[in-house]
Amino acid sequence: MNIQDIRKQFPILDQEVNGHPLVYLDSAATSQKPLPVIEAITKYYREYNSNVHRGVHTLGTRATDGYENAREKVRQFIQAKSIEEIIFTRGTTTALNMVASSYGLSHLQKGDEIVISYMEHHANIIPWQQVAKETGAKLKYIPLQEDGTIALKDVEETVTNQTKIVSLALVSNVLGTINPIKEIAEIAHKNGAVMVVDAAQGAPHMKIDVQNLDCDFLAFSGHKMCGPTGIGVLYGKKELLENMEPVETGGEMIDFVGLYESTWKELPWKFEAGTPIIAGAIGLAAAIDFLEDIGLDNIANHEHKLAQYALQRLSEIEGLTIYGPQERAGLVTFNIEDVHPHDVATVLDAEGIAVRAGHHCAQPLMKWLNVSATARASFYLYNTEDEIDKLALAIQKTKEYFGNVI
Repeated sequence: MNIQDIRKQFPILDQEVNGHPLVYLDSAATSQKPLPVIEAITKYYREYNSNVHRGVHTLGTRATDGYENAREKVRQFIQAKSIEEIIFTRGTTTALNMVASSYGLSHLQKGDEIVISYMEHHANIIPWQQVAKETGAKLKYIPLQEDGTIALKDVEETVTNQTKIVSLALVSNVLGTINPIKEIAEIAHKNGAVMVVDAAQGAPHMKIDVQNLDCDFLAFSGHKMCGPTGIGVLYGKKELLENMEPVETGGEMIDFVGLYESTWKELPWKFEAGTPIIAGAIGLAAAIDFLEDIGLDNIANHEHKLAQYALQRLSEIEGLTIYGPQERAGLVTFNIEDVHPHDVATVLDAEGIAVRAGHHCAQPLMKWLNVSATARASFYLYNTEDEIDKLALAIQKTKEYFGNVI
């Protein structure tokens, strides 16, 4: 499928914004949805909307099959051993909070260490801050190299035999840094710690094999990978999940409820209380089919070319600072000298170009970069070099406009 055929699958891209053809460069915040995903969700609501697991009628059976088939599709997508290791959540944030609340609170005590990095999204910082406060554990940060990468020697110096949890992003949502998770997991395990991976920015863009990475937990969201909002995945090794208590309780996740005691269902359902995210799971399954039809390797190669082209084009603009390493995922974060990122995003929007501006839920990283905010252009399978040319031209216009104002 060539790029124009891919773009035809995304009806939202065929519109004008402020009199210009839409250039959507904000996929790191949320991706657009292709027709097969929209149609799969619509079909569920139009033809077999029903609750799952409880009913024996035809619609209930079809809905249950669609929901559980989605779980199997996710299992294959990340190469987990069994569906027992795949838990549907509301998103990456919920999944990471589940690990922190269920595993972290029960396995940490005063003097233990939790290791993260300065590049983490708030969703992979705040839950660990809370766990550290409640347990007396110590939160430690792996230092970053000057280009925003992590050196394994720094991991080895930071992770000790007191470390019980290492939790890192596979890909930074600001710098585009791709972290060596497999090697970091080896260091964590050598010291007796578990490895938690925030794959929100990784799963949409590259093949993931949790067994090869040997991570203990991994979380990602559907809405960043052509799926609907409100659905995410927590992967956990079966032996760890079996010994964890559910974070939410109520219907669906129980085996037996008595007046004073209750027992839980087996994995994975003991972690999915209440009516689950049925349409979301079905939409996520359709998104996985769509991405795999194109090929995750093809997507990764396309984005790599876009990122390198963007680095080249934007580096030509005087007074523009780009953050992050040369080798990166498909995004470029930047600032224009003496122009606030929100002003940059506003002017770009007037040109029909959608970018993100702010701290990107990564305030500790902003402090490390010595800035309050940045602008970010992020790319996906439907973006083109022509759109990057439009971005570069619009940035140059922005720079000249504010230069004249000043």
